[in-house]
Amino acid sequence: MPIWIDTPDALRAQLQQLPAWVGMDTEFIREKTFWPQLALVQIAIGQTTLLVDPLVPGMCEALVPLLTDPEVVKVMHSASEDLIALGCACGALPSPLFDTQIAAALAGVGGGMGYQKLVAEITGVTLAKGETRSDWLRRPLSASQLEYAADDVTHLGALYQTLTTKLQALGRSEWLAADCARMVAQASDDGGERWPHLSMRSAQFLDAQAQHLLLRLLRWREAQARGSDRPRSWILDNELAATLARNPPATREALVLWLDQQPKAPKKLADAIWDALSTPLEDEAEAPLAKATDQDKQRLKKLQDAVARQSAELGLPDGILASRRWLEVLMDRGQWPSALSGWRREQLEPVLAPLLPANG
Repeated sequence: MPIWIDTPDALRAQLQQLPAWVGMDTEFIREKTFWPQLALVQIAIGQTTLLVDPLVPGMCEALVPLLTDPEVVKVMHSASEDLIALGCACGALPSPLFDTQIAAALAGVGGGMGYQKLVAEITGVTLAKGETRSDWLRRPLSASQLEYAADDVTHLGALYQTLTTKLQALGRSEWLAADCARMVAQASDDGGERWPHLSMRSAQFLDAQAQHLLLRLLRWREAQARGSDRPRSWILDNELAATLARNPPATREALVLWLDQQPKAPKKLADAIWDALSTPLEDEAEAPLAKATDQDKQRLKKLQDAVARQSAELGLPDGILASRRWLEVLMDRGQWPSALSGWRREQLEPVLAPLLPANG
């Protein structure tokens, strides 16, 4: 039976003597906010499972020594969102980290595998999915919520041991360590994506000036969402942003008129939107452009094919070596983005360099 932890002292008592690794997971709510609201922290220590209530005053502070202990590996699955939730609530991130989803990909087990699927693949255990959309902020939690939450860490030990063995056999333990360290670093410096327009497919069909306008709007939206703790789409959805960038109003009055005609438009933010549209960014001239011409598509396809061949040779799932977005940045600038540094560049540079206009 999992142990419900509802006082900081009870948590500290359980964390007195720790093994070389612990399993961790979180439950959080992010439907109506920009920042995730940490609602539960699950910790597997050997055969003991703790369900920690972070809503109790002082509990998050009591978690910090575990999160930051350099001698205890924190084993988590697909941890990027959990890192943000823990960082917001505790002011600390779990490090060193072993992410079982990344480990499974690097070990050739499968790319982007969910926890339930990976547990079934490695242990043969089928887990329930019934509480995926639960309200984890309510108290008390139901028996089914508690069981589901405990299951999320119970099998991390088996995944950790199996995947560690596979990675060591392949000589890829350092690859995983580098990827996990980068994930933690990104979470600790979560200033937002520098070029958010590249992730919008509609940006490909905008000219350079319109893409710069879109970038201005998306940067403004990011700051507004963070400052007001509201989801990005509640500030300005992607479709409206792309439309404004494609056909920018000539005056503030024209913008107000246009916003009045849009059911989902943030009419009260007209002044802020106008300022964002009309104020150039210091670095927008450096922005890589989303590409849509036939020539650009052909160049990108050649890069993707080369990556696919290298992935097959290494036994890696598609998308692990390089995403489309990373390749677009590389293609546009001929310079290697930080996401493709380290072991990825070592594996990709020999096959991609001949296809690039210049080496960076």
